Amino acid sequence: MHIYIDGYNLIRQSIRLRRFERHSLEAGRAALIDWLAQYRTRKDHRITVVFDGWVGGSAREERDYSAGIDMIYSPKGVKADDVLKRIIASSDEEILVVSSDREIVSYAVRRGKAAMPSPEFESVVDRQLAMPEDDMAFGKDEEEEEEEEDASGRVGHKKGPARRLSRAEKQTRARIRKL
Repeated sequence: MHIYIDGYNLIRQSIRLRRFERHSLEAGRAALIDWLAQYRTRKDHRITVVFDGWVGGSAREERDYSAGIDMIYSPKGVKADDVLKRIIASSDEEILVVSSDREIVSYAVRRGKAAMPSPEFESVVDRQLAMPEDDMAFGKDEEEEEEEEDASGRVGHKKGPARRLSRAEKQTRARIRKL
């Protein structure tokens, strides 16, 4: 899976990363890349972070690579959102888009890609980083956790009408489970 991240959106949604950005944009980007590099050592996903360069950036789109993380800086006059949309529209690979921007999320979902809000992605990554590496291979799936016994000894029986997920929602959850 290839994870595309709206860089400044994630930094500004994260309490931890936001404090670095207060010092400088560069410090915020460096903290984000370091954090993602730690995650990438545990999960072998391709990760690309897209940053806005539309106000003070270069005249051309620039690319960089650090600690296994690809970075794209949008050209001057172009927002990172536009770069993400272009990538989403042109890619046939399995993609997860990380952004809290509703426009980007709805665009990705309409194109059959999975999307996740920045705070939710942060909590998933933090859980992975907090888990000892030995336990990662033997961790429970969400489905197994739902089947655990409740206080009365019953296993996974819920009352009320069943709610079936749409095909798109099932596909999105399957992609997110890979994180």
